[in-house]
Amino acid sequence: MRSKEKALLVAELAKAKLAEDIVILDMRKVSSITDFFVIASASSTKRCQTIADNIEAGLSEKHKSASKIEGYREGIWVLVDAYDVVAHIFYGDIRKFYNLEGLWADAPRIKLCRKKKKTRLKKTSTKK
Repeated sequence: MRSKEKALLVAELAKAKLAEDIVILDMRKVSSITDFFVIASASSTKRCQTIADNIEAGLSEKHKSASKIEGYREGIWVLVDAYDVVAHIFYGDIRKFYNLEGLWADAPRIKLCRKKKKTRLKKTSTKK
């Protein structure tokens, strides 16, 4: 799997556990650290941990590759390092404080494909 596909998978795995404000930065032309950053927010420290767990499980299932996790115990900034893709999951205002999007503002953003929700029409009775 290519690194862009992996980044999109990581974003979907995060979204599945209710990550918010997900952003993917293409780091290939601006840094040699990694190919992509996936940045997300969570509403609690427990949710940060749950998102990280889901990313790690999903990657190991799909790629049989190990990832490293930092900051898990504290749960305010959990980093999942999958080598060519690094996920940053932030709780609360920590994301604003470190401002990775601003620090790497010259990195192009990758759009997430948003699935449209299917709207079901309810049958209404016309009997009076």
